[in-house]
Amino acid sequence: MNSPIAHTTPSPDQTQIAPQAERPHDLPAPQVSRRRFLISSATTTGGLMLAFHLPFGHEAAAQTAGPVLAPAVPSAGTPEVNAWVVIKPDDTVIIRIARSEMGQGTLTGLAQLVAEELECDWSKVTTEYPTPGQNVARKRVWGNFSTGGSRGIRESQDYVRKGGATARQMLIQAAANEWKVPASECRAESSQVIHVPTGRRVRYGQVASAAAALQPPAEVTLKDPSTWKIAGKPVARLDTADKLNGKQIYGADLTLPGMLNAAIRDCPVFGGKVKAFDTAKVQGMPGVRRVVQVGDSAVAVVADTWWQAKTALDALSITWDEGPNAKVSSETIAATLKAGLDAPEAFVGNESGNAKAALASAARRIEATYSYPHQNHATMEPMNATARWTPQRCEVWTPTQNGEAALAATAAAAGLPVAQCEVYKLHLGGGFGRRGMHDWVPQVVAIAKAMPGTPIKLLWSREEDMLHGRFHPVTQARMTAGLDAQGNLTALHMRLSGQSILAGVAPQNLQNGRDPVAFQGLTTSGDGAFGYTVPNLLVDHAMRNPSTPPGFWRGVNHNQNAIYLECFIDELAHAVGQDPLQYRRKLMSKHPKHLAVLEAAAKGAGWGTPAKPGVFRGMAQHMGFGSYTAAVAEVSVSKEGELKVHRIVAATDPGYAVNPQQIAAQVEGSFAYGLSACLYGECTLKDGRMEQDNFHTYEIMRMAAMPAVETIVMPSGGFWGGVGEPTIAVAAPAVLNAVFAATGKRVRHLPLKHTDLKRA
Repeated sequence: MNSPIAHTTPSPDQTQIAPQAERPHDLPAPQVSRRRFLISSATTTGGLMLAFHLPFGHEAAAQTAGPVLAPAVPSAGTPEVNAWVVIKPDDTVIIRIARSEMGQGTLTGLAQLVAEELECDWSKVTTEYPTPGQNVARKRVWGNFSTGGSRGIRESQDYVRKGGATARQMLIQAAANEWKVPASECRAESSQVIHVPTGRRVRYGQVASAAAALQPPAEVTLKDPSTWKIAGKPVARLDTADKLNGKQIYGADLTLPGMLNAAIRDCPVFGGKVKAFDTAKVQGMPGVRRVVQVGDSAVAVVADTWWQAKTALDALSITWDEGPNAKVSSETIAATLKAGLDAPEAFVGNESGNAKAALASAARRIEATYSYPHQNHATMEPMNATARWTPQRCEVWTPTQNGEAALAATAAAAGLPVAQCEVYKLHLGGGFGRRGMHDWVPQVVAIAKAMPGTPIKLLWSREEDMLHGRFHPVTQARMTAGLDAQGNLTALHMRLSGQSILAGVAPQNLQNGRDPVAFQGLTTSGDGAFGYTVPNLLVDHAMRNPSTPPGFWRGVNHNQNAIYLECFIDELAHAVGQDPLQYRRKLMSKHPKHLAVLEAAAKGAGWGTPAKPGVFRGMAQHMGFGSYTAAVAEVSVSKEGELKVHRIVAATDPGYAVNPQQIAAQVEGSFAYGLSACLYGECTLKDGRMEQDNFHTYEIMRMAAMPAVETIVMPSGGFWGGVGEPTIAVAAPAVLNAVFAATGKRVRHLPLKHTDLKRA
């Protein structure tokens, strides 16, 4: 696809200051208090979850006193038809995308939805990011900037489609006005307006200026998905070409005139502080400009090049006050979590009947304890940002999963009103939830404040990135089932013990101390509903928070919750001598969508028919982020205990499929990520600090180990589910259940690398 991405961010060979007509600081302050904006943005990983009206451009523009983005007047040359659509005279369509692109395809998918309603020529579509400062100034016309929780498409599809449909109606009306005919006699097709009775045609680029001057229609009718011609199709991604030819600029690539580079080191012990450092030791080193203490826990060196800064930082003698967590270890954390399994008090996430009483009277009880370790996001591009600060304005260029949260962090660190700050989003070299935290943004702003007017690029080293992540929560689970005399499941108690993400990153979102995110995939309803019917059920959580900072990690708590539940369900099937599929069918009769994807995956893998000699199968199903998913894995285990995952057949029902090809790619990518965690991933603490500091100590799956993945996309319609995260949850339990089928060994404690799979 020859459609380069046009960013509002200046490229390295452009001026580093946005054009005057586009600069939000030329506008009056938006009508939102700085305190309210900072609190709601910086502490909510889901972005600004506000019920706000989304005007389609003109209404928002009218609420500001100055020009914003491309002015909606003919003289602009590239008139803004509305906030989502800008059309050039040559018919190039620029679609503005608020969500972030980090390889998951959201940029292309949202562009497809807008283009579908716009009825434009897809070959002439390109995209650009509006900035969060512009969004604030325009009363958040682009809605939520947060890109996480597989919400990029499903939570913005309605209003972006309306944006495209509104622009289409305005273009039709403009053409009808020119022809002096009723708009009802006209239709749009492939970036043209056609007068049906006479066959007259006019290109969008010829009427865009006139359309931009019109009042948007109050209501528009969206197309039935069954009529889609662009959306719902496996069109090529819009960002591929620039990634292949090197044109795409990531945060680590960005250069600005006069820019200096910074390397940083934070206290290796979580909660520790800087005690002392000797600046004199590095002041004379080549390129070194300044040594800056950042907050109370970090030290940075600023130099002409990053390597000069890193070399000086390595030579800098820093003494740390390691604080109260210096003796924390993985062993002490595990002991705390184990105690939580027996704690009398716990937060309830799902309850029906009386599980404890039913377990006490059960003819047979089965119990198993599982655990899941800390995990690192390990994005290929380490955390980074470039900032320029003056007493009047602060600008930051950074890869971010939430532009508005990054803007809030910028304003807070800069000590300036939001209207005097801006963040320019860049494509992400990996996100997986890590780039929703923004702890590096206050760092770069603090360094830039020490050198006013000078652009400073802060790039974390790989070691800094690994040691100071925001880690997947560590948890344990005790699963207890009660069976009657016929082997029927009558009671299930699922006790979770472990870390709360919300307690660490957004404590204001706890519900009377309870973390609802801890119960993902285990609730009675919602976008992660429990897929089995059990007469007496209790799912509860004993919250135990270690010193390790938690974060949202791709799939979040669905990862371990699916392993705990699906592996234990497999244990129950084996205990009563039933086929795992048949056993699940009985428990899922009231959950038809859960069962449908499981049946599809089983059929696709040939469940019930003999596998190849030495190959064994395992299955799992789960609902997460609004989508139903299932997988069947095929594995073999050699006499020496070497595991080979040969194939995984996956089925997913996301309601609607905007780009089936991209869904398949996301399933494959999620399996690579999830299997890396299952097989190898583990972050351990010793003396209060992480032990894994690079890829030689934090192993990830190699290409040779990646199984073949067959994806069945089966959208049933009527709802919008996510794609990037839901399927990650079923890969690991499907493989673990297949490992049991192959070896008779249950893997209850991850990563799997610690389990000896050798045959006796």
